[in-house]
Amino acid sequence: MARTTPATLALQRLGIGFELVSYAYEPGAERIGLQAAAAIGEDPARVLKTLIAQVDGQPVCLVLPSDCEASLKKVAAAFGGKAAAMMPGPDAERMTGYKIGGISPLGQKRRLPVLVEQAALAHPLVYVNGGQRGLQLRLAPEDLLRAAQGRATAIIA
Repeated sequence: MARTTPATLALQRLGIGFELVSYAYEPGAERIGLQAAAAIGEDPARVLKTLIAQVDGQPVCLVLPSDCEASLKKVAAAFGGKAAAMMPGPDAERMTGYKIGGISPLGQKRRLPVLVEQAALAHPLVYVNGGQRGLQLRLAPEDLLRAAQGRATAIIA
Protein backbone atom coordinates (compact mmCIF):
# COMPACT_ATOMS: atom_id res chain seq x y z
CA MET A 1 0.00 0.00 0.00
CA ALA A 2 1.31 3.41 -0.95
CA ARG A 3 1.92 5.70 2.01
CA THR A 4 1.90 8.84 -0.12
CA THR A 5 -1.31 10.10 -1.69
CA PRO A 6 -2.53 13.50 -2.88
CA ALA A 7 -4.19 13.82 0.56
CA THR A 8 -0.96 13.21 2.51
CA LEU A 9 0.95 15.53 0.19
CA ALA A 10 -1.63 18.28 0.76
CA LEU A 11 -1.17 17.99 4.54
CA GLN A 12 2.62 17.94 4.23
CA ARG A 13 2.60 21.07 2.04
CA LEU A 14 0.63 22.87 4.77
CA GLY A 15 2.88 21.57 7.56
CA ILE A 16 -0.07 19.82 9.24
CA GLY A 17 0.78 16.85 11.43
CA PHE A 18 -1.09 13.59 10.91
CA GLU A 19 -0.74 9.88 11.53
CA LEU A 20 -1.35 7.21 8.89
CA VAL A 21 -3.50 4.28 9.98
CA SER A 22 -3.96 1.37 7.58
CA TYR A 23 -6.51 -1.40 7.81
CA ALA A 24 -7.84 -4.31 5.78
CA TYR A 25 -10.37 -2.77 3.41
CA GLU A 26 -13.37 -5.00 2.65
CA PRO A 27 -14.68 -4.17 -0.84
CA GLY A 28 -18.05 -5.80 -0.16
CA ALA A 29 -18.74 -3.81 3.03
CA GLU A 30 -22.18 -2.23 2.98
CA ARG A 31 -21.05 0.84 4.94
CA ILE A 32 -17.38 1.55 4.30
CA GLY A 33 -16.96 4.10 7.11
CA LEU A 34 -18.35 1.73 9.72
CA GLN A 35 -16.13 -1.05 8.41
CA ALA A 36 -13.11 1.26 8.72
CA ALA A 37 -14.06 2.23 12.29
CA ALA A 38 -14.41 -1.41 13.32
CA ALA A 39 -11.15 -2.37 11.59
CA ILE A 40 -9.10 0.29 13.40
CA GLY A 41 -10.99 -0.11 16.69
CA GLU A 42 -12.30 3.46 16.86
CA ASP A 43 -15.63 5.03 17.74
CA PRO A 44 -17.57 5.56 14.46
CA ALA A 45 -18.28 9.14 15.60
CA ARG A 46 -14.54 9.87 15.24
CA VAL A 47 -14.10 8.07 11.91
CA LEU A 48 -15.46 10.51 9.35
CA LYS A 49 -16.76 9.53 5.96
CA THR A 50 -16.47 11.65 2.84
CA LEU A 51 -19.49 12.00 0.59
CA ILE A 52 -19.74 13.85 -2.69
CA ALA A 53 -23.07 15.51 -3.34
CA GLN A 54 -24.55 18.17 -5.60
CA VAL A 55 -26.38 21.31 -4.55
CA ASP A 56 -28.40 22.78 -7.38
CA GLY A 57 -26.22 20.74 -9.73
CA GLN A 58 -22.90 21.98 -8.28
CA PRO A 59 -20.54 19.41 -6.68
CA VAL A 60 -19.80 19.66 -2.94
CA CYS A 61 -17.91 17.56 -0.41
CA LEU A 62 -19.44 16.47 2.90
CA VAL A 63 -17.51 15.07 5.87
CA LEU A 64 -19.50 13.50 8.67
CA PRO A 65 -19.29 10.73 11.28
CA SER A 66 -19.45 7.29 9.70
CA ASP A 67 -22.42 6.31 11.86
CA CYS A 68 -24.57 9.24 10.66
CA GLU A 69 -26.45 10.17 7.52
CA ALA A 70 -26.37 13.57 5.82
CA SER A 71 -29.53 15.67 5.78
CA LEU A 72 -29.75 16.80 2.19
CA LYS A 73 -32.12 19.56 3.27
CA LYS A 74 -29.49 20.92 5.70
CA VAL A 75 -26.76 20.54 3.07
CA ALA A 76 -28.75 22.53 0.49
CA ALA A 77 -29.49 25.24 3.07
CA ALA A 78 -25.83 25.41 4.17
CA PHE A 79 -24.83 26.19 0.58
CA GLY A 80 -27.74 28.56 0.00
CA GLY A 81 -29.29 26.17 -2.50
CA LYS A 82 -32.71 24.72 -3.11
CA ALA A 83 -31.98 21.03 -3.59
CA ALA A 84 -29.20 18.57 -2.78
CA ALA A 85 -28.63 15.03 -3.98
CA MET A 86 -25.86 12.48 -3.69
CA MET A 87 -23.55 12.37 -6.71
CA PRO A 88 -23.41 9.02 -8.56
CA GLY A 89 -20.28 7.03 -7.68
CA PRO A 90 -18.58 7.17 -11.10
CA ASP A 91 -19.07 10.96 -11.22
CA ALA A 92 -17.67 11.33 -7.69
CA GLU A 93 -14.60 9.31 -8.69
CA ARG A 94 -14.06 11.42 -11.81
CA MET A 95 -14.53 14.66 -9.86
CA THR A 96 -12.17 13.79 -6.99
CA GLY A 97 -9.59 11.55 -8.64
CA TYR A 98 -10.19 8.95 -5.92
CA LYS A 99 -11.99 5.59 -5.97
CA ILE A 100 -15.15 4.97 -3.91
CA GLY A 101 -13.94 3.70 -0.53
CA GLY A 102 -10.86 5.88 -0.84
CA ILE A 103 -12.31 9.38 -1.33
CA SER A 104 -10.57 11.92 0.86
CA PRO A 105 -11.72 15.49 1.49
CA LEU A 106 -8.07 16.48 0.92
CA GLY A 107 -6.01 16.57 -2.27
CA GLN A 108 -8.94 16.14 -4.61
CA LYS A 109 -8.41 16.52 -8.35
CA ARG A 110 -10.87 19.39 -8.33
CA ARG A 111 -11.19 21.40 -5.12
CA LEU A 112 -14.78 21.24 -3.96
CA PRO A 113 -16.49 23.33 -1.27
CA VAL A 114 -16.29 21.29 1.95
CA LEU A 115 -18.70 21.07 4.87
CA VAL A 116 -17.66 19.20 8.00
CA GLU A 117 -20.30 18.12 10.52
CA GLN A 118 -19.80 20.42 13.50
CA ALA A 119 -20.09 17.52 15.98
CA ALA A 120 -16.67 16.34 14.73
CA LEU A 121 -15.06 19.35 16.38
CA ALA A 122 -15.95 17.92 19.81
CA HIS A 123 -13.19 15.30 19.40
CA PRO A 124 -9.49 16.06 19.90
CA LEU A 125 -8.60 13.81 16.96
CA VAL A 126 -10.62 12.40 14.07
CA TYR A 127 -9.95 10.08 11.16
CA VAL A 128 -10.59 10.82 7.49
CA ASN A 129 -9.85 8.78 4.42
CA GLY A 130 -6.26 9.14 3.29
CA GLY A 131 -7.05 8.94 -0.42
CA GLN A 132 -6.73 5.20 -0.73
CA ARG A 133 -8.87 2.24 0.24
CA GLY A 134 -7.67 0.95 3.61
CA LEU A 135 -5.86 4.15 4.62
CA GLN A 136 -7.04 6.64 7.24
CA LEU A 137 -5.45 9.89 8.40
CA ARG A 138 -5.61 10.76 12.11
CA LEU A 139 -5.54 14.51 12.74
CA ALA A 140 -7.12 17.33 14.70
CA PRO A 141 -10.52 18.39 13.30
CA GLU A 142 -9.37 22.03 13.19
CA ASP A 143 -6.46 20.94 10.97
CA LEU A 144 -8.89 19.08 8.73
CA LEU A 145 -10.97 22.23 8.34
CA ARG A 146 -7.91 24.30 7.54
CA ALA A 147 -6.46 21.83 5.05
CA ALA A 148 -9.80 21.31 3.28
CA GLN A 149 -10.60 25.03 3.42
CA GLY A 150 -13.91 23.87 4.80
CA ARG A 151 -16.41 25.08 7.31
CA ALA A 152 -18.20 23.32 10.11
CA THR A 153 -21.96 23.26 10.31
CA ALA A 154 -24.76 20.86 11.27
CA ILE A 155 -25.39 18.58 8.28
CA ILE A 156 -26.50 15.29 9.83
CA ALA A 157 -30.07 14.04 9.72
